Amino acid sequence: MINFKRTDHIHICVPAERLEEARLFYTDVIGLRQIERAVELTDEGLWFQAGDIELHIGVEAHRFDTMRHTAFEVTDLDAARKHLEKHGVKFKEQRKIANRNRFAFIDPFGNQMELLEYHS
Repeated sequence: MINFKRTDHIHICVPAERLEEARLFYTDVIGLRQIERAVELTDEGLWFQAGDIELHIGVEAHRFDTMRHTAFEVTDLDAARKHLEKHGVKFKEQRKIANRNRFAFIDPFGNQMELLEYHS
């Protein structure tokens, strides 16, 4: 058995030529704070603080059409959606699940992210 303590980080990828665009999207649009990467890493990438976990962005040449995604719980899903709409972010509606409202969006680099809010 594995006893999980918490999510430490999530890793997504962007093409090398769009790394700066990714930094701007995740700081200016999403609102994450960029943090320092481990100095031992010599490849390109970015790290951000997202609540109590980290979002790591690496460089990869290919984009994949996939159902894989990262989901973030938020406190005001409607406000989050309006904020993203204002920035022209594309949405991907999700099937209904009991006790939660949710939607997904595709970042400018092809990564799917889900935002959700629990309710009773």
